[in-house]
Amino acid sequence: MENINTTAIAQELSIRENQVEKVLELTLAGNTIPFIARYRKEMTGNLDEIQIKTILDLDKSLTALSERKEKVLAKISEAGKLTPELQQAIEAAPKLADVEELYLPYKEKRRTKATIAREAGLFPLARLILQNTSDLETEAEKFITEGFASAEAALSGAVDILVEAMSDDPKLRSWTYNEIWTYSSLASSLKDQAADSDKVYQIYYDFSEKVSKIQGYRVLALNRGEKQGVLKIHFVHNTDKMLRFFATRFKEKNTYIEQVISQAVKKKIVPAMERRIRTELTEAAEDGAIVLFSDNLRHLLLVSPLKGKTVLGFDPAFRTGAKLAVVDPTGKLLTTQVIFPVPPAGSAKIEQAKQELASLLKEFAVEIIAIGNGTASRESEAFVAEVLKDFPEISYVIVNESGASVYSASDLARQEFPDLTVEKRSAVSIARRLQDPLAELVKIDPKSIGVGQYQHDVSQKKLAENLDFVVETVVNQVGVNINTASPALLSHVAGLNKSISENIVKYREEQGKIKSRDEIKQVPRLGAKAFEQAAGFLRIPDAENILDNTGVHPEAYEAVEKLFALLDIQELDESAQLKLRDVEISDMAQELKIGKETLKDILADLLKPGRDLRDNFAAPVLRQDILDISDLEIGQQLEGTVRNVVDFGAFVDIGLHDDGLIHISEMSSSFVKHPSQLVSVGDIVTVWVSKLDQERGKINLSLVNINEHN
Repeated sequence: MENINTTAIAQELSIRENQVEKVLELTLAGNTIPFIARYRKEMTGNLDEIQIKTILDLDKSLTALSERKEKVLAKISEAGKLTPELQQAIEAAPKLADVEELYLPYKEKRRTKATIAREAGLFPLARLILQNTSDLETEAEKFITEGFASAEAALSGAVDILVEAMSDDPKLRSWTYNEIWTYSSLASSLKDQAADSDKVYQIYYDFSEKVSKIQGYRVLALNRGEKQGVLKIHFVHNTDKMLRFFATRFKEKNTYIEQVISQAVKKKIVPAMERRIRTELTEAAEDGAIVLFSDNLRHLLLVSPLKGKTVLGFDPAFRTGAKLAVVDPTGKLLTTQVIFPVPPAGSAKIEQAKQELASLLKEFAVEIIAIGNGTASRESEAFVAEVLKDFPEISYVIVNESGASVYSASDLARQEFPDLTVEKRSAVSIARRLQDPLAELVKIDPKSIGVGQYQHDVSQKKLAENLDFVVETVVNQVGVNINTASPALLSHVAGLNKSISENIVKYREEQGKIKSRDEIKQVPRLGAKAFEQAAGFLRIPDAENILDNTGVHPEAYEAVEKLFALLDIQELDESAQLKLRDVEISDMAQELKIGKETLKDILADLLKPGRDLRDNFAAPVLRQDILDISDLEIGQQLEGTVRNVVDFGAFVDIGLHDDGLIHISEMSSSFVKHPSQLVSVGDIVTVWVSKLDQERGKINLSLVNINEHN
C-alpha cells in the first residue's frame, strides 16, 4: 500500500516504514487499535496502543497538510505566479501555518486601503518612494485623482501599497516570528480587580516570562484570566531592534520609507506574529494538559480493585443528611438509608445516626466504608471514625467522588436505579468505585472525573477523543467479564458499540449466563468482524474451556491445543505451569506456526489464567482513625494516595478534608522536569509535612525526608 506519509511518520517516531504501512493497512481493513496492539504484534513489530494511535493521528494531520498544499499550489499556479522556488518551499513547509504564510502574498484579499490605492494608479508613486526620488511632494501632485484629492493623500495611498507589500513578505514575517519566539516576553497586568475577588490570578497581576520558556499551565492560566476580564495580556518586544533590521533593506531612507517600516512592523507583522505565537502556545499547552489528563485518567482506571468486599458507600451532606448505600461483593445494591450525622443536626439526631450506622454495619457484615470527599466529608469522616471504635475489624477509605453526581443524574443511573433519589445513586457509585474503579468510572464522562488541570479550557473535541482512547485502551488491557459487565463497560470493548452491548445484556437476561465465547456469536447484530475484534477481550470465568477466561484469542485455540498435546498437558495444574515456563519460544513458535510475540502472550495468559492487570498496582490506603490539620507538625511522616498530578506538582490524600500539595520543587533533591516522572494517580507515597497554613487549611508536603536535610 502506498502512502506518501509513511516515510515522514517513520522518521518522526523512529520506527520502520513497514511498521507504519502495516498499521495503516490493518486500520483500513476495519481493525481497532486494541486488537492491532494485542493480536497483530508480528505485523506491526510489537507497537503498543499509543504508538498506533500516534501513527493514525500523524497520518490524518499530514494528509490534511498535503491536501492544503495541493490547493494552495493550484491557486498560485492559476494566477500564473508559481515559481519552482516557491513550489519547493510550499512542498517542504512542515506546518499549516507555514503554508499559509507562503500563500499570503498571492491570496485573494478583501478590498484594503492598498487595493484602492493601486486601483487609483498610485503604484508608480510607490515605486518613486522606494527610489528615494527627490521632491516627492511635487511628484505626488501628478497622481491626484478621485479619492486622493491632494498630494498628501496620494503619498499616503502609496505608503499603504508599500506597507501591504512589506507585510506580506514571507521572509520578513519569518524573521519577526523567530525574533519574537526567541527574545520577546509574554506579560500580564491587572485589568479588573473586582473580577478576581478571591485573588485566584494574583501571581499574574504583574507577570512576565520569555515566550520560549513559558510553561503550558501558565499559558492556560493567562488565557483564562484574560477571558474572565481579570488580566490584560501583552508582549514585550525589542521593537527598536526590529525596526533597525527592517531598515537594512533600504540603502537610502526618507520620511515615507520610515512610515512604511513603522506601520508594517507595528501595525501588521508584529500583531500577526503575536496572534500566531499565542495560538501555538495555546495549542501546545492544551496538548500538554490533555496528555497529562490522559495519563492521570489511565492510572486512576488502573487503581487496584478491592474484590470480594461488602462496602458501605457514604455520601456526606450537612442539612439534607448523609446518604448510605450497602453493596455486596459483586456490586449489587442491598439497602439504602439516610442519616443525620453532623451539625446542624442536633445531638439527639447525631446519636441516632451512630446507632443506625452501627446497625447497618452489623446487619450486612460491612467490611469497608467508602466516604465521598465532597461537602461535609471532613465532619463525616470524624463521625465514622468514632463509630468504628466499636468495630476494629472495619476500615474506611476516602473516595474521590468527582463525577459521581454527574453519573447519579444520568439516564444510565435512572435506568439502573429508577426508584432511588439522585443522592442515593451517588452513594452506590461511591461504594462501587472502591470495589471496581474501572467498571464504575466508565459510566461517567471522563472530563468530569477531575484528574486534570484546565480541562474546561482546552479543545473539548480533542480532549474527549483522547480520554475515550484511554478508557478504551485500559478496558481492553484489563478484559471484561461478559456476564457481569454493564452496557457502559461493554461498549468500550474493541469491536462493540452501544447497541451491541445492550444486546449482550438483553441476551444474558433472556438466555441466562453466556457459557462460551462461541455462544457470543448468537447475540443479535454481533457479526463476524465484531466477534473477531472483541472476543479476546471478553472473559467467561466459569467457561468449560479455560481459554475463554484468558486473553488468548479464539483464532489461536488450535495452536494452544497443539501446544498442550506436545507438552502432554491435560489441565493447567502445577506440573503444567512448570512445562509452560520451560518452553523454548523460538522453536515452539516455529512448531506451532505462530509468531514469537503471540506465543509469549499465550504463555503469559496460561500461566495466570483470569489474571487482572490491576492486581499489580497498589490497593487503596485503609484508615481507622481521623487526622486534623492541628494534629500535624512540620517534619511529620505520613502515607497517602496521589489524587491528581499537575504540571507544578501533585495532590495527595493524607486523610484530611483537603489534599496536601507536593510542589515539584519538593519532589526530589535533584532536578525534576515534570511531576509525572516520579508519581502517578493512585500511587501510595510516603511524604513529610514541609509547611502548614492552619488558617487556610493548606498543607505542603515533600517526597524528600526534610528531617535529613535540616
